[in-house]
Amino acid sequence: MGLKDEYAVIFFLYFATMNTQSENIVVILHTLLYVLKKLGGTADFHKVFKILYFADQKHLVRYGSPICDDTYISMTNGPVPSTAYDILKSLRGQGLLNTQKDQFEPYFELTTNPFTVKAKVDADLDYLSASEISCIDESVAENAPLSFHELTEKSHDSAWKKGGESGEMDILDVAAAGGAKQAMLDYIEDTLENLNAQFE
Repeated sequence: MGLKDEYAVIFFLYFATMNTQSENIVVILHTLLYVLKKLGGTADFHKVFKILYFADQKHLVRYGSPICDDTYISMTNGPVPSTAYDILKSLRGQGLLNTQKDQFEPYFELTTNPFTVKAKVDADLDYLSASEISCIDESVAENAPLSFHELTEKSHDSAWKKGGESGEMDILDVAAAGGAKQAMLDYIEDTLENLNAQFE
């Protein structure tokens, strides 16, 4: 077992008793690593988060599920995936996961700019499906060339507007903003209701 695999096991064991969103942390971590690799290994938080947002939106529209079970927050400069942000903020001792900083340091490091992150290892693609990789690749191709301002404006869609200032964005709104048909929106809603019923 390599070092990367050992850390993956640690994450699975550590977060096994935490809530549903945090159980997905390994997938979020490797998705971040994959996006960074596609961007040359280093990128600013803003670009990474917007690429994640549009990749999640594409996957919702086509397959009825996001790539990561993360919650997007409507921030001034566009949607921000809350858990992904906490992972990266932990590197500077901030956010809800700040006490787990040592768990993330084998994977990421900040540059001299505290809002720019560098991947230290490659993503384990076992955590990403072919459809998820395809949506991420498309999002990178479409959004990597865009400037900070252009990405901000593009991400200020109807879902972001409904989220309100620093408010949680609804997954159905994200799908609708991406052009999901009513049949797909119904499917997503039914899936969410079934999942919620399992935890009641």
